[in-house]
Amino acid sequence: MAGLFDSFTLRGLTLPNRIAMAPMTRNFALGGVPGADIAEYYRKRAAGGTGLIITEGTGINRPEARNDSDIPRFHDEDALAGWSRVVEQVHAEGAKIAPQLWHTGIVPAQFAKKPRPGVPEGPSGLMKPGEEGGKAMSEEDVADTIAAFASAAADAVRLGFDIIELHGAHGYLIDQFFWAAVNQRKDQWGGASIGERSRFAAEVVKQVRAAIGDVPLIIRVSQWKQQDFAWKVAKTPDELVEWLGPLAEAGVDMFHCSQRRFWEPEFPELDGEKGLNFAGWTKKQLGLPTMSVGSVSLDGDFFGAFAGQDSQTSDLTELERRLDAEEFDMVSIGRALIANPDWANLVRTGQSDQLKGFDASMLAQLN
Repeated sequence: MAGLFDSFTLRGLTLPNRIAMAPMTRNFALGGVPGADIAEYYRKRAAGGTGLIITEGTGINRPEARNDSDIPRFHDEDALAGWSRVVEQVHAEGAKIAPQLWHTGIVPAQFAKKPRPGVPEGPSGLMKPGEEGGKAMSEEDVADTIAAFASAAADAVRLGFDIIELHGAHGYLIDQFFWAAVNQRKDQWGGASIGERSRFAAEVVKQVRAAIGDVPLIIRVSQWKQQDFAWKVAKTPDELVEWLGPLAEAGVDMFHCSQRRFWEPEFPELDGEKGLNFAGWTKKQLGLPTMSVGSVSLDGDFFGAFAGQDSQTSDLTELERRLDAEEFDMVSIGRALIANPDWANLVRTGQSDQLKGFDASMLAQLN
């Protein structure tokens, strides 16, 4: 796994290795303010050798942006002061850090422990095909939301974050604009083609880029939705370009390509069962760096954990094969980093046999 520990440079910023902590929101920020426990949580993963910490999803300044009141905020001085402490502690351990900025849109309520502070909003008021779950956003709502993403990104740069990540995956707001089944708008933010429905995300990227200058910008994208695991935005490589090309043109530096299982091929009908994964095809088609994620070093996926299923460790042979082939540039680790804060150091020193599996009860812990 030597290649995993090579440095990597993104838009002039050098990361110490190719390992990122995947964003995992677990609703531990009371009132939306990240406390000392959250700072310590991220510090431990930085001390454990992770090169880039990507924070849990954190809400922009819209009442509807968080589907749980204990999801952290990225606005107002109390929350920003908490994030400043997180940055200081991660930097003290030699790692880089990015906030993940998000708006949850209209999503299933089963994962929220406390009610969201506002009425859910989305492109057309739909949570999934044929099922209403909130209100359709007005033109003013759309403009205010785009501005709120840019404002949060500017605040992040002011606080000393090294990279910005936007959440455009998993059926949350930005992803809902991509999804024809729930984006039925007739204005400039809708459209029959995926290229047209990418305009909202592209405008978010454009305004965030203007707000952050030369700070690297990542966007997390996925084919699947939590509302429909089988859904595919792009059914062909050409559609992948039509979908993500406008985001690259608007200023994205890296695509964080989310799969439930990183080893699964994206278009097996074209290159077989060992073919390129989502991050691999995105890098091939767009020519930009990519980050892969999905059950790395575990044998079960994330939503199995919510169903009470434990995951055992799995070997890293397939990850090594794909990294050596330069299929993607970085890998983000999720639940395995909850179970093993020192995941990176254990792998680097040849102690992968010491890695622990993921116990579903760990979702209720913050340590």
